[in-house]
Amino acid sequence: MKKLQYKGESLNISDNKIGRCITNLSSEGFLIYEGQQLIDLENYTCVICRRGNFEALREQVTEMAIFISGDDNIDLQDGDIVSISRNGHLRILYSPNSSDNVLFITETCNHKCIMCSQPPKKVKDLDVQFKINSQLVDLIPDDCEILGVTGGEPTLLGDRLFQLYEQISTKLPNTIIHTLTNGRAFNSTKFCDKFTKCMNRNLIFGIPLYSDYSAQHDYIVQSKNAFNQTIKGIYNLAALHQKIEIRIVISKLNHSRLIELAHFIYKNLPFVDHVAFMGLEDIGNATVNSELVWIDPKEYIEDLNSALEYLFNFGINTSIYNIPLCLLPSNLWKHSAKSISDWKTKYLDCCDNCKLAENCCGVFGTSKKISSNITPFLN
Repeated sequence: MKKLQYKGESLNISDNKIGRCITNLSSEGFLIYEGQQLIDLENYTCVICRRGNFEALREQVTEMAIFISGDDNIDLQDGDIVSISRNGHLRILYSPNSSDNVLFITETCNHKCIMCSQPPKKVKDLDVQFKINSQLVDLIPDDCEILGVTGGEPTLLGDRLFQLYEQISTKLPNTIIHTLTNGRAFNSTKFCDKFTKCMNRNLIFGIPLYSDYSAQHDYIVQSKNAFNQTIKGIYNLAALHQKIEIRIVISKLNHSRLIELAHFIYKNLPFVDHVAFMGLEDIGNATVNSELVWIDPKEYIEDLNSALEYLFNFGINTSIYNIPLCLLPSNLWKHSAKSISDWKTKYLDCCDNCKLAENCCGVFGTSKKISSNITPFLN
């Protein structure tokens, strides 16, 4: 798993600094200093180094912004975009070698999902994150294929979310923008009217739907009337010809109604572009509520098989996320995707010699519980 944050010491940094990492001494940006012979520091807005390399720079950087890592194994690459805070935190915001780059909008949310892997916080971070994301978009290279927009709940940013869409569309006209949202904001006609001003062909909305039964969905997301608002939001987005992905996190609470949910989607939402059935990440609220939500995927495979095959046979594009191939029957392998974020992906020791490992999503390295039924294919 790639480490995304580092703790160290910031010198001459009074506010968050955001920049692109470089190793080429003739380029501009945040220099990753590995003991190279420096001739001139004027090109660099910041220098990043290990503690062991700082002494060679001490006399040259008396007034220059510098980050001294407390980790000797700091893993930064040319093109990584990072933020550095005045209190000594470095965070990787974008990596050109990753397919999981996102704009993180906020830690707040109007859901409190019972199995949420990243429980929302009561913080006032919308202004700070908007400023960071605006700067980040300007630095992202033009060849970025896909950029996620996530949180928390991104639509809590209000009109400024649409400003970001417009900025991305202008700076990165060919980049797909995949927004993870509960969709409830789009039940508002006023919100949709404002959205129409920044729509483009590259937008995709990933919206969770956990049950065909409104009370069960509302219980899982811990928010009254969420189901009705989400469904209306989906209909409004469809009326605006937007691409929609339905995301179903499978838990002990909803696995027995997967086939009913599949029927509901086909009968009421046949226009959606994609349906993703997702394995649970046992962290955050999922760990706190483990007795309520955790279930080994082996226990719900028949439910998953029935629901997925039903949708697939009616022509709806379907995928399976976050479930290793060895837990799935072979007829479902074609639906499986390498879906876990690269910085979270882990393969168990027993997977080293598995002949299917290259095509398998692995497991969440962050998860407290992992299926006890993972078995490598050795022949």
